[in-house]
Amino acid sequence: MPHVEESLQLPRDFEGFGEEGGRVSWPNGARIAVSFILNYEEGGERSVEEDGFSEPYLWEKGSTGGVKPGGRYLNSEQDFEYGSRVGCWRVFRLMQEFGWKMTIWAIAKAMEKNPGFARACVRENHEIGAHGLRWLEIWDYNLEEDKKYIKDTWLALKEATGEMPVGFYFGRGSPQTHALVPIALKEIGHKLLYSSEAYNDDVPYWIDLPWEASLPEEQREGMLIVPYNYDCNDGKFHMAPGFMTSAGQTYENYLKSTFDMLYREGGKMMNIPLHARIIGKPGRAEALRNFMQYIKAKPGVWVATRRDIADHYKYQVPYMPGSQTDGKLM
Repeated sequence: MPHVEESLQLPRDFEGFGEEGGRVSWPNGARIAVSFILNYEEGGERSVEEDGFSEPYLWEKGSTGGVKPGGRYLNSEQDFEYGSRVGCWRVFRLMQEFGWKMTIWAIAKAMEKNPGFARACVRENHEIGAHGLRWLEIWDYNLEEDKKYIKDTWLALKEATGEMPVGFYFGRGSPQTHALVPIALKEIGHKLLYSSEAYNDDVPYWIDLPWEASLPEEQREGMLIVPYNYDCNDGKFHMAPGFMTSAGQTYENYLKSTFDMLYREGGKMMNIPLHARIIGKPGRAEALRNFMQYIKAKPGVWVATRRDIADHYKYQVPYMPGSQTDGKLM
């Protein structure tokens, strides 16, 4: 059973921005901010050496892959290796082709095992975001284990890439991890810019931190949320019900439909979560390229890292305790 520390629980919000919805004034009058995110996990997944079995989750066999305890499952291992040997570079070249920057949800151990890719990402000014020390569940960690895992993640990423992340998405934390991150980072002299540990909106917003309630208002910092999503995640190729096919065209069409709705509404943000071993396969990468061409032809599209989105929002809408939008919509 996981430990639940009540003082670190963030409240739920069922109202959000209400009937009108949230809208952000993006730079240069852009109608939409588009965030490409590469989940880089290859080399940080579960393995026989460290866990007694090869990673069964999110590889090409999907739900039929299964677990083979006690020995190496080479099929799984090599599909992950495809991501680090080939897939990540294919996505990297697509970003170069279009002149865009992406956020890397970086697993520290994965970056350590592919230093050439880590260096290239920083060289091209792609953002290094924290995705965990390894790609595994830490659901049952106690407070001290949780805090150590957070600190070890940031310090290992700094060592592997030369960049100290300002944002994060673990996706596999304990009930405390989300709220613990800013506390743990302060203890190592680092400040969090944003969290993406949320899936509940199409625009950034502020939240109050419960332990700051006793501080004078001018000393409270809050937490900026840059929401993430699952519905545009290429991981759904290997999930049920997912995209119901391994063909990239289904994904391409869904991305276009999502973009069209958000673009028409205006002032929204679109997330495009990717995995090197999934979208990096040639057929799916070509579908992604088709989508990239589609949005490049539209006026008023701002493709940005999450760091840039957070910096812009924080400047436009400074934190005010008790109000997720500084008392106003943008």
